[in-house]
Amino acid sequence: MIGELYERALERRDGFEVEIEDGAGRRSPLPVGEWMSLRPGDTGLLDRCAGPTLDVGSGPGRLTVALTERGHLALGIDVTPYAVALTVAAGGPALVLDVYDRVPGAGNWTTVLLADGNIGIGGDPSALLGRAFDLLVPGGGQVLVEVMEPGIRSYTGRLRLRTRRVVGEWFPWAWVSAGDVSGLAARHGAEATEVWEEAGRWFTSLSRR
Repeated sequence: MIGELYERALERRDGFEVEIEDGAGRRSPLPVGEWMSLRPGDTGLLDRCAGPTLDVGSGPGRLTVALTERGHLALGIDVTPYAVALTVAAGGPALVLDVYDRVPGAGNWTTVLLADGNIGIGGDPSALLGRAFDLLVPGGGQVLVEVMEPGIRSYTGRLRLRTRRVVGEWFPWAWVSAGDVSGLAARHGAEATEVWEEAGRWFTSLSRR
């Protein structure tokens, strides 16, 4: 969700509505309100974060801020400068970075978070998981991933943001089912150690064997 429309949606101006559209033309409101403060299902995810935690695609930083308030060493990274500014203003450390950039603390993180469907970043979940595992402490750590509910088909597609007057560029995205994430993890010598549901959201913890 890159670009000016995303930043303007985060500003939450009255009357400014941004939709997200998929390749089949289906549209829905961009749920920025869900990303601004803790939402149902976040508690169990936060409770499972152990040690230094990297929040990938942190957006406006609700999880990074919450972890910091709990006393965790945490860092949010996001490609959108305004989202990072919101995180910092709320008291959470964050940097404007792509996950494939040189990430501070690489190889020393105990937990990597891929919440809010961020396993779909870049449209290649396997590559993203491989990168996440590389950022963890050698021989340990966990990647906590929010996935779709079991039984829903995993797939890759494209999305774009739009308003009534402006249409953004297409970008690749992927959706991963809870039933398929173990297979992706296995490509990187990892396994799902836990799968749980909370408030209608599904999550998994992945660790290298």
